[in-house]
Amino acid sequence: MTYNTVIFDMDGTVLNTLEDLKDSVNYALDQMGYPSRTLDEVRRFVGNGARLLIERAVPTGTTKEACDKCLDIYSKHYATNMQNKTKPYDGIIDLLKELKDRKYKLAIVSNKFDTSVKALCKDHYDEYIKVAIGESQNVARKPAPDSVFTAMEELGSKGEESIYVGDSDVDVQTAHNAGLKCVGVTWGFRSREILLNAGADYIIDKPMELIQILENA
Repeated sequence: MTYNTVIFDMDGTVLNTLEDLKDSVNYALDQMGYPSRTLDEVRRFVGNGARLLIERAVPTGTTKEACDKCLDIYSKHYATNMQNKTKPYDGIIDLLKELKDRKYKLAIVSNKFDTSVKALCKDHYDEYIKVAIGESQNVARKPAPDSVFTAMEELGSKGEESIYVGDSDVDVQTAHNAGLKCVGVTWGFRSREILLNAGADYIIDKPMELIQILENA
């Protein structure tokens, strides 16, 4: 197998977004009069899109109408807050430089809203990654494979030429639903055990270890 395309998850894989996510979640919860959540709680809640993040963060028994209001507050706050503490993980820039030098085609897919995904990708990785796909009316959120298929279409890549990199069980499911091998990363929001149990094809502890997998494929 020879790969020429690498598709990355965003949160927990190429960007550490957790502090900004927590701050926006807690702002929304506070506006609604609900108790705040810890960083570890938010870490466990993320991965399935903004709506499920909020549904998991609000108190048990919260009505749909209240969830909708909380989600709206969160979304508007995060749009202005998502760049305050968010930053690339150590080694990611070096990896992307190496992949670019080796002529790999690169993309990001995420369960964030599409506008946020594109904005964050442009701000942090515009030199390396031009294709960034998030949740929208036209693209179902992961683990549906839609975002991966859309990214491959925009890149002009085939499934057998592509590999997926992510930090969660949702990412493993997404990759396999798209017919791709999944590289799980341990520096993100989920544990090695979760990645193993989900069936990750490879697991790496440092970004540059991805090069070894690509070279040996």
